[in-house]
Amino acid sequence: MKWSCLFAPLLALILLAGCSKVPEAPAPAPEPQPNQFVFTRENFPRLNGSTSTVPLGQAIASVLLGESREDVSDLTQFSKTTQSYRDLMWGNADLLIAAEPAEVIWQEKAEQNFDWNMEPFAVDALVFVVNADNPVDCLTTEQVQKIYIGEITNWSEVGGDDLPIVPFQRNAEAGSQTAMLKLVMKDLPMMDAPADYVRGEMGDLIEAVAAYDGTPAAIGYTVYYYANDMKMADGLKILSIDGVEPCADTIRSGAYPFLNNYYVLTAAGLSDDAPARILYDWILSEEGQKLVAHEGYVSVLDVGDGA
Repeated sequence: MKWSCLFAPLLALILLAGCSKVPEAPAPAPEPQPNQFVFTRENFPRLNGSTSTVPLGQAIASVLLGESREDVSDLTQFSKTTQSYRDLMWGNADLLIAAEPAEVIWQEKAEQNFDWNMEPFAVDALVFVVNADNPVDCLTTEQVQKIYIGEITNWSEVGGDDLPIVPFQRNAEAGSQTAMLKLVMKDLPMMDAPADYVRGEMGDLIEAVAAYDGTPAAIGYTVYYYANDMKMADGLKILSIDGVEPCADTIRSGAYPFLNNYYVLTAAGLSDDAPARILYDWILSEEGQKLVAHEGYVSVLDVGDGA
C-alpha cells in the first residue's frame, strides 16, 4: 500500500515552513490517490504514551489529520508510561509512543499472555539537573550513584560549595525512575527518599530542583528531551557525566552513558491495513523519522534536524 506517498507532501509543507511547531492554520491535505490510506478522526488510532512524548503525539496527529495542535489535543491525553502499557494490554489504546516500561509491566504482560510489536523510534538520555548557580558542572557515574545511595551528602565532596545535597527522585511508575534504576543504580540500593523529595510529575521535579529553599542544593533527573527541547530547564543546568555532555551527537553515538529508547508499540497480529499498523510503520519510516527529529527528539534514523 503506497500510503507513504500521501503523507510526504503535507509533512514537507509543514517542515519547510521553518517553524518549530505545526502551523495553527494547517495546509490543505493533498488529494488522495486510489489505494492510498487517509487518516480521519474516525479511523485515527487511540494514542497513548509517556509524558515526554505528548508533543510528538500532537505533531503526529496534526500532520496526518491536517488540524492544528490545539484541535488535536483531545487525541493526545496520555496516561504516562506505566499506565499507557496497561491501557494497550487492556484494549484501551491502539498505539503507544513511550519510554521503556517498568519491570512490573513485563510481569503483567507475561501473566496476561499478551503479545505486542515494539520497536525503538528515538533515543533519549537520562540527564541530571541542578540549579544554574551550582558551581558543579560534571559528575562521574560513581558520584551520582553515591549521592543516591546516601554516601555523598554534601556538594563540597564533589567540588562544590559546602552545602547539603538534596536529591529529588521520581515516583516508582515514572519512566525516568525506571531508567534511573536500570541505567544508573543497576544493582545498587537507592535510598528511601522523604515524601517531599519524590515528585509524581516531571515538571514538578524540574521546578523543585530550580527553586528548592532558594539555594542550589538540589539535584534531580529527567529525560534529555524534556529538559532541553521543551525548555523546562530555565534556571537550571544539565550536568555532564563522566566528562561527556549530553547532546544529540553524544546520544546518537552512544558516548553519553545513560541512554534509553523511546518505543512505538501496537498489539501483535494486526493486519497490514489496520490504521494502528499503518501509523506504526510510518513512525519508523524516513518521513516519520523526519518529524521525530523536527520535534527535537533524537531519531533512530539519522535524518538531521528534520528540516
